[in-house]
Amino acid sequence: LAEADTQAVLEAWSGLGYYRRARALHATAQELVARHQGVFPQRAAELVQLHGIGPYTAGAVASIAFDAPDALVDGNVERVFARWLGWELPRASPELKRRSWQVASELVPATGAGEWNQALMELGAVVCTPRKPRCLACPVAAWCTAHRTGRAEALPSERAKPATIEVELLVHVVREGGQYLLVKRPEQGRMAGLLEFPSIETAPGEVLWPRALQAEFATGDELARVRHAITRHRIHARVLEARLLRPVVAGELADARGARWLYSSPERLGQLALTGMARKLCALLH
Repeated sequence: LAEADTQAVLEAWSGLGYYRRARALHATAQELVARHQGVFPQRAAELVQLHGIGPYTAGAVASIAFDAPDALVDGNVERVFARWLGWELPRASPELKRRSWQVASELVPATGAGEWNQALMELGAVVCTPRKPRCLACPVAAWCTAHRTGRAEALPSERAKPATIEVELLVHVVREGGQYLLVKRPEQGRMAGLLEFPSIETAPGEVLWPRALQAEFATGDELARVRHAITRHRIHARVLEARLLRPVVAGELADARGARWLYSSPERLGQLALTGMARKLCALLH
């Protein structure tokens, strides 16, 4: 993995989503080989220095795999602590997270930390649930502030959901000689380095689709309308048959602006590192 080409890693990961995880996995493999002789560190403080490993994953790996006395906090643990200690804090808030990490670090045992951490998470997952917590089955109900005060379902409090962002796109399907024109997205930002059909955002607002290919198109028939969701973004795409107004050489596009000509066979497209919407569109076109 450390020796693999980035594009090969993205292609192998294609269709799984969360592509930054593939990039982080690749970078971490390279770091482990270069700095740790291919061996994982065993403490959270070292693990968290690796790409894609945050405090929760570091605590989980260190305590469960290596029995290191390192804490972990996830949403289940935050909920257990908020109810147990009676914290009037919004769910997933920075202060709830800060306090939870502090308490988790104080309580984690010197040995058996993995079992302790898993027990905390399991308590939140199957007993101290977000709705209708099973307080009568809870092993710590006698010490739980929320249970004593009848506020188990009210803690932690809900926080306002972020507003949905509507995105409108024109997607150009350019066919030439049995090939499609695909564009590689920028190496930074959302869906970095993935391939898609040339797309242009048509409504003002947050820019999800920077124009990787600065080319002009003549559009023809509408081929489809596609809806797609990415986190809180709701994408409405008009898919148009199109052609480039200026003939271009494939190598020129690939070098200058990240676009590529690729064969249109479904088997080949399925092997590429496509965005989720491009993959959905491929299914419609074939």
